[in-house]
Amino acid sequence: MKRRTLVIGILFVQAICAIFFVSDIAMTVIGVRLKPISWQTREFLEIGASLGLVLGLVLGAMALRQSFRRADALEDRLRIASGAFHDLIEDRFASWQLTTAEYDVAMFLLKGLSIQEIAAMRKTSEGTVKAQSNAIYRKAGVSGRPQLLSLFIDDLMGDELRPDSEKATEKPAEKPAERPGRAA
Repeated sequence: MKRRTLVIGILFVQAICAIFFVSDIAMTVIGVRLKPISWQTREFLEIGASLGLVLGLVLGAMALRQSFRRADALEDRLRIASGAFHDLIEDRFASWQLTTAEYDVAMFLLKGLSIQEIAAMRKTSEGTVKAQSNAIYRKAGVSGRPQLLSLFIDDLMGDELRPDSEKATEKPAEKPAERPGRAA
C-alpha cells in the first residue's frame, strides 16, 4: 500500500507541474491573456513547478529501483524453489529406484506430456511408455499421473493449505500411513 501511495503521489505532483507548463505554453500560443502577475510571482511558480518535476523524477527513480530490487528478490526465490523442486524429484526417483527409461518417462509425465508425445520423443511404442508409466506408478505407490504429481505438490506445499484448526487437533496417531518413497 505504501509503494502504491508513493507512486500515485509522484504521478500527481508531475501531472500538476506538467499542467502548469503546458497550459502556460498553450495560452500563449492561443493568445489568451490573463491578468498579469508580477515577475517574482511567476518565477516562484516556475521554480516550484520545476522542483516538482525534479522531485517526481527522483522519487520515480527510487520507486523504479525498489521495483527492480523486488523483482530480483522474487526471481531469486523462484530460482531457489525451482532448485528445491528438482532436488525433491531427484530424491523421490532415487528412492523409487527408477530405471533410466522410467526416469525419463516420469519426468515427461510430470511435465504433462501425453503417452503419444512421450513415445514419439523417446522413439518407442506407446505400449512401452504405458508399461513404464505403470511401473513408475507401482513404485511410487499411486494409481495414476494426478496422484504422482500430487506427491510432489504435497511436499512443496506442506501444511499451508490445511486449516489451522485441523493442524491443531491432529494427533500423531491420526497421521496417514507414509507412502512409499516419502521422507519421514
